[in-house]
Amino acid sequence: MTAQPAQPWLGTVQGRVALVTGGTRGIGEAICHRLAADGAEIAAGYWRGRESAEKFAETMAAEYPGRRITLHEGNIGEAVDCRRVLHEVIEQHGRLDILVNWNKVIAVNLSGAFFMAQAAVEHMIERGTGRIISVSSVIGETGNVGQANYAASKSGLFGLTKTLAKEAVFQLSRAQRPVGDGIGLTVNAVTPGFIATDMLATIPDKVLDRIRAQIPVARLGRPEEIARVVGFLAADESAYITGQIWAVNGGLDM
Repeated sequence: MTAQPAQPWLGTVQGRVALVTGGTRGIGEAICHRLAADGAEIAAGYWRGRESAEKFAETMAAEYPGRRITLHEGNIGEAVDCRRVLHEVIEQHGRLDILVNWNKVIAVNLSGAFFMAQAAVEHMIERGTGRIISVSSVIGETGNVGQANYAASKSGLFGLTKTLAKEAVFQLSRAQRPVGDGIGLTVNAVTPGFIATDMLATIPDKVLDRIRAQIPVARLGRPEEIARVVGFLAADESAYITGQIWAVNGGLDM
């Protein structure tokens, strides 16, 4: 499914540089659209699938003229690749203001999120500001039959988010940077429920009907609904929100 162009809102990411891992498809693509619509430059990370990534970049450049859109191929399950991608983004854009971690399976979900965040937070502490937003899943909160590895990786992101949020404040204080003034350096996570992406496109209709029946609002979520929350957390005005887990799941965990 192709993400639709997003309408800008009043939150400020104007001129910020955002790296979105897994940013060329699904929820990651919608997040790139959201941030670009709000004024950010976009660095989209991906792993393999160069042709589809280039098509994504062409679409973004056409829909958001004037925004700088770059592609960065790398395996974020590898610490060395994470640092290489981060340095590549900083070299091409001059800095990194926003990191959005989004990807799949345990080696990438947890280790990748840690590797990317670890590399990014050092740069952000030097600058004194930044946003780190990890995309987890409702499965990390509720669990699910046959998804032990996926649930473990996603719930692990909760602890990582809260720890990094505290670490960021500690390191800023240690570096004699103002912690409570201005934009700040925040770390948060968003937990989507069942979202209408390619991941669900192969599930039989009868199974999807059962999934919808479990959701209080009786429908699947849209990638743009996740992206809207990420855009809110990425904005300068969200400086008082850190170490939090934001559920966007149609009430599934009530």
